[in-house]
Amino acid sequence: MTEKSLKTIMGFDFGTKNIGIAIGQVITKTASPLPSVRAKDGIPNWDDLDKLIKEWQPDAVVVGIPVHMDGTESQMTQRARKFGKRLHGRFNLPFYEADERLSSVEAKSWAGKLGHKGHYGSNPVDAMAAQIILEGWMNNENNSVLDN
Repeated sequence: MTEKSLKTIMGFDFGTKNIGIAIGQVITKTASPLPSVRAKDGIPNWDDLDKLIKEWQPDAVVVGIPVHMDGTESQMTQRARKFGKRLHGRFNLPFYEADERLSSVEAKSWAGKLGHKGHYGSNPVDAMAAQIILEGWMNNENNSVLDN
C-alpha cells in the first residue's frame, strides 16, 4: 500500500490503564472517538483491539508519543513507541508517531466545556485525546505522509 492511498487512520492515546482510540478520515482530516481499551500496565486487551481493527479496517495507525515540553523523552515515550511497533507487527499496518504534547490538557478542557465533572479516573477522556492527536497529525502542514 502506498502512502498516498491512506484513507482511514486509527489514532491512539497510549496509557497504562486506558488506551484512547479514534478513527479518522484523511479526505476530511477529521476524527471521531471510539471506545477506549483497558490496559494493564500498558498492555492492552489485544482481543478488543483486534475487533476494532477488523471492524474499521484502517490503512495505518498513529500513536501519540509523549515527550516533555522541552522535547526530551521519558519512559512513557519508549512505552508508547513500543506499543506502536507492536500494532505494526501484529496488524501489518504502517505506524506513524505524533507529538501528543498537551493533548490530554486539551481533551480535559474540551470535556469540561461539554459538561464533564472532572472525575477522570471513572470517566476518562482518552478517546478525546486520541481524536485530538489524530486530527493534529492529519492537519500538520509538516506531515509529509499525507498530501496537504
